[in-house]
Amino acid sequence: MSKHRELEARLERAEQQLRLFQRVSRLMTRDMDLDHVLDEIVNLVGDFLSCDSCLIYLLEEGQLVLYASNDPSRQTIGKVRLRLDEGLTGWVARERRLLAISREAYADPRFKFFKDLPQDTFEAFLSVPIISQNKVVGVINVQHREPRTHSGSDMEMLSTVGEQVGCLLVLSHQKSALSSTVGR
Repeated sequence: MSKHRELEARLERAEQQLRLFQRVSRLMTRDMDLDHVLDEIVNLVGDFLSCDSCLIYLLEEGQLVLYASNDPSRQTIGKVRLRLDEGLTGWVARERRLLAISREAYADPRFKFFKDLPQDTFEAFLSVPIISQNKVVGVINVQHREPRTHSGSDMEMLSTVGEQVGCLLVLSHQKSALSSTVGR
């Protein structure tokens, strides 16, 4: 690929990334329930990264609970739960660190198999913590069936979306608190 075409491709990808961030930001300003917004986010991220799976887990009573998935069946929403000392997802939350595995994620010693998640047989895994007010409040996972090396740009993009989701959760809690105060 010529240098000119490579620069054009990089510019196009940066523009796509900017559009993704704008769409996520706009979701944050709409009067939609949290579940619907999270569903939209996993679909946007899934499309952007052309991944086979995008999942959002939120911390609830000390456990990570699956809240959103780009899997159309949605059968595992709310059912898959793991402690912070379980699996790759738990490690990401516990360590507050991004994790990228390009192949055989299921062979990693931190891996935990969940019979309800077909994604557990996928090769590549990219995961970032969702941080709100300097606390981990969840995790976003992206998985590919085939091996894939995630670019630094993809890692940065997912981290930024994780930060946006963290802000969204603060807004959601404020909205709930305001609603309960007004409803009295």
